[in-house]
Amino acid sequence: MSDSDRFAKQRIADDLAEPVEEARNLAVKLGLDPYDVNYWVVDYDEMNELIAYGGFQHRYPHWRWGMQYDRQQKQGQYAGGKAFEIVNNDDPAHAFLQESNTIADQKAVITHVEAHSDFFANNEWFGLFGDDANAAAMLERHANAIADYMSDPEVERAAVERWIDNALVLEDNIDQHQPYAPVETDDDGDGEEVAVDEEVQDKLADLDLSDEVRDQVFDEEFLAADDDEPASFPETPEKDVLGFLRKHGKRFDEEAGRAMEMTEWQTDLLDMLRAEAYYFAPQKMTKVMNEGWAAYWESLMMTDEGFAAADEFLNYADHMARVLGSPGLNPYKLGMEIWEYVENRTNRREVLEHLLRVDGVTWQNLDEVVDFDDVLDVLEPPEALARITPESLSALADLPDEYVDRDALDAALAGDVDVEQYPWKVLTTAGLARRHFSLVERGSRTFLASATDSELEQIGRYLFDDARYGSVEEALADVDYGAGWKRMREIRQSHNDVTFLDEFLTQEFVDANDYFTYEFSHATGQNRVASVDAADVKKKLLLQFTNFGKPTVAVYDGNFDNRNELLLGHQYNGVMLDVKQAKQVLERVFELWGRPVNLLTIVKELSDHDREVARRRNKEPEPTEQGKRIRFDGEGFEEFDVPWEQVSHLAADDVDYDTKPDEWLA
Repeated sequence: MSDSDRFAKQRIADDLAEPVEEARNLAVKLGLDPYDVNYWVVDYDEMNELIAYGGFQHRYPHWRWGMQYDRQQKQGQYAGGKAFEIVNNDDPAHAFLQESNTIADQKAVITHVEAHSDFFANNEWFGLFGDDANAAAMLERHANAIADYMSDPEVERAAVERWIDNALVLEDNIDQHQPYAPVETDDDGDGEEVAVDEEVQDKLADLDLSDEVRDQVFDEEFLAADDDEPASFPETPEKDVLGFLRKHGKRFDEEAGRAMEMTEWQTDLLDMLRAEAYYFAPQKMTKVMNEGWAAYWESLMMTDEGFAAADEFLNYADHMARVLGSPGLNPYKLGMEIWEYVENRTNRREVLEHLLRVDGVTWQNLDEVVDFDDVLDVLEPPEALARITPESLSALADLPDEYVDRDALDAALAGDVDVEQYPWKVLTTAGLARRHFSLVERGSRTFLASATDSELEQIGRYLFDDARYGSVEEALADVDYGAGWKRMREIRQSHNDVTFLDEFLTQEFVDANDYFTYEFSHATGQNRVASVDAADVKKKLLLQFTNFGKPTVAVYDGNFDNRNELLLGHQYNGVMLDVKQAKQVLERVFELWGRPVNLLTIVKELSDHDREVARRRNKEPEPTEQGKRIRFDGEGFEEFDVPWEQVSHLAADDVDYDTKPDEWLA
């Protein structure tokens, strides 16, 4: 880096010192609890490199990073996409801001980053990797170790790269619902070899030794292992395929023509890449939640709290429009819409629970005896809270203490706080919640009155009669204006994308935001709208997020057919595997198992005749589901039709369609 570049970055960093400090202060005032964040200013090429590296500065040597760098660079050059920032999950977190950002963009990404950091710090799925991950140090250690192996004259660099490729094929085939733990191997005394080495068995059979000679030459333990029929394992399907192969796998030695124990560098690589897969898993599991969470709080800080100055607002509005308007399945837009829905739904319930405690008001007559426009007028924040200026500060003194930070107000009255730029400084978290109560926002004013009869009945029938009110005004005086934000923080702590979508993608949400499903029609040869039903939209989306949108495959038998072969099972959810890609994966798995590998799945079979008949009748053809086992022995593939009773356990039922562990359905 030249001196001029270094000075330019330092100048930008100096200009951002105040926005960084005040964004953190505002985030905390809003009830967020983020990790500390270190901010770095980088140029265009450095940003592309960081994105390619997953937000870190040091990664192991591999071609994938160059491919991702090239893709990111071309996206910026030809597709109009721009990366404003990238932040990693660490404590402290590290955020990288592009030096070409305008000041409005920089403020936007700083507020966005603070919300991301809060999500990292408080979401329990990120805690599964451990409380003191120190990810940057871990990844740098891995990078150095793998680089050392590649430069080792006794190890072929190409062999190391291929071994990495083998592991990366399975990086999503881990058990992301379980805490990360290193693999305990047989060398650690926590396992036993299932069968006697195949080569030894073959040679003993060729010798045709008598029982007398066998008893004299071999000890009882060896003979017991030889005589016992090897058991199937694991007892239950193992979702951590990568961990299973690390523990029980071997490498195929082409010269010897058989499976051999993995070398030290091979086991080390699997351990390192498996650890990285577990580290990055929560980010993949919470993409919609995390980006939606960051977009929600960024928008509130930049617009509602005026963190974007008047001369920066249009620039920021354009920035946000481009982010939310990106085509395809946009996690920023979907996530932000669901968070806003959660807030509105929680606040609506809070208000309705109080209204239904008013004497004479029931869920049956609520619409007749309560004027919702009058209710919204009462819910509006007091004028002194809604518009804070240096001239109106004295009016804040009359507000309840729960809304006003008295020390900050005194400092503001003394001229030590710039309330023109930072009006939120004189308020508490409760005051900000009152100031931004969602039901009175312009786009949400009809939400309260849109409660369905079934929702009103549910609230009314199961309402604890612990308080009664003589009037609507009296009831509304007890409303908790922070209920929506509190509920959002609870959800942020415990959910991932699958549970988030499953719980909150309701028919009301689907109708309000115009979501629908589409499918390819074999009859017309075109895509068509298939459904606007929430259950269908939810299922379609959940299938894209389950197991990171990849097929769910588990180990069903490490001694299949009593031949030390591996049997994988594809948990079929109505979407069949791409058989061509599945075979390519089996070739990689064979290198990690060292012996023949099998994949059990269900395929949909549809003949050309069926398609033609359906086209003539303008109907969709009905495919036949058939069990299939694909076997690869290192030289070629075999495919076997399998009776339905042998694959029925792989098929999803109508309840969970394999989106959640069984225990979540209770």
